[in-house]
Amino acid sequence: MEETQSSQPNTARQIKRITWIGIVINVALAALKFIVGTLGRSQAVMADAVHSLSDLGTDLAILLGVKYWTAPADDNHPYGHRRIESLITAFIGVLLGGAALQIGFDALRSIREPHLSSPGWIALIGPLLSIFLKEGVFRWTISVGKRTRSKAVMANAWHHRSDAISSLPAFFAVLGSAWNPSLAFLDHVGAIIVSVFILRVAWNILIPALNELSDQGATEKEVQQIKKLVQKTPGVTSAHKLRTRRVGYGFFVDLHIQVPGDMPVYEGHAISETVTARLIEQGPNVLDVCVHIEPDT
Repeated sequence: MEETQSSQPNTARQIKRITWIGIVINVALAALKFIVGTLGRSQAVMADAVHSLSDLGTDLAILLGVKYWTAPADDNHPYGHRRIESLITAFIGVLLGGAALQIGFDALRSIREPHLSSPGWIALIGPLLSIFLKEGVFRWTISVGKRTRSKAVMANAWHHRSDAISSLPAFFAVLGSAWNPSLAFLDHVGAIIVSVFILRVAWNILIPALNELSDQGATEKEVQQIKKLVQKTPGVTSAHKLRTRRVGYGFFVDLHIQVPGDMPVYEGHAISETVTARLIEQGPNVLDVCVHIEPDT
């Protein structure tokens, strides 16, 4: 069902709240990792601290964008502002992809480099806390994203999880190196595996956002569901020229229906209103419908 204007401020509040929580945790974790990474002489933990700081970019993008994509339609944007959310989602996907490529490149480049000294045990604190805290933030953020049906928030949730997962190789690198310096190469192997995982997540975020920006329509299954609802509406003899385009979490639908040629105009209009109401209430996340009436001759 279409999101009402009265629910939009509450949606924005929920999104801002969870995003601010993510910002505070990111800053605190980055500071902690820098401190323990310096004290423990761990390059892996220091790199992980930089990754935590990079998460601030997506958090700030959402804080700046949510005000606009939840705004109601206006004269200049009669279809609303959901494309802004798609742009931010694509931006998050690009950042994630860039981070994955950088992690993988650095790991491949330095895999043969010798390690001058083993890190201290204190360095374990940073990545260990990051794994648990960022996984918790991921679960909280993804629930808010599903509740508000925000693709950008769900994409940011996966960015949080990527930070949690990228802390794993840093943790095991410190653990293995502190226990046996000859195992330091595991840091690089783990980083390569993590980079592939993050790259896959980035792809799954970016491609749907780009499809939406290029006016991708509903799937064949969703189209058939729409047609079935229309054709079961009393008074509709047939439906054709069905077009859909994805906007945010739903679709705009444009279609032609045929009604008996001798039917009065006001009855045909009432049928079109019924079709619109049925699609919005029962259809696959239909946001708005434009119905064209034709006589069945």
